[in-house]
Amino acid sequence: MFGLTICCVVVASMLITGYIMHNKGYKGSRAVYATCLGVSSFLMFLGVILSLTTNAAFAAAAPLGSGAGMGFIAAAVSTGLACLGCGLAVASVGSAALGLVGEKPEMLGTTLIYLGLAEGIAIYGVIVSLLILGRI
Repeated sequence: MFGLTICCVVVASMLITGYIMHNKGYKGSRAVYATCLGVSSFLMFLGVILSLTTNAAFAAAAPLGSGAGMGFIAAAVSTGLACLGCGLAVASVGSAALGLVGEKPEMLGTTLIYLGLAEGIAIYGVIVSLLILGRI
C-alpha cells in the first residue's frame, strides 16, 4: 500500500508542478522537463517495486516466487511503452492526416489505413504482455 501511495503522490505532484509552471508562463529548457520526467519515472518504478514486494496479500495469494513480480513489471512495461509509442505515432500521423483530408477529402480512406497501422503498435504491446503473463 505504501508503494501505491508513492505512485499517487508522484503523479499528483507532477500535475501540480506542471500547472504552476504553465500559469507562471515558465518556458524552461528541455533539461528541466527531462529531469522531472526522470525523477518521476524513478519514483514510479520505486513505488511499483514496493507495492509488489511489501504487500502481504500479494505474498499470501500468489506463491509464485520472486521472479513473478519482475514478470508482472515486464508485462506492464511492455504494454505501457507500446501505448506510449502508439500515442506518439497517432499524434504525428493524425495531424498530417487531418491536414491532408482538409485539402483532399477523397484521401480519407488512405489516411485511416495509416492511423490503423499506428494504432497496431499498442496491440503488439498487449500481445507481448499476454505472452509474458502466460509464462509466469
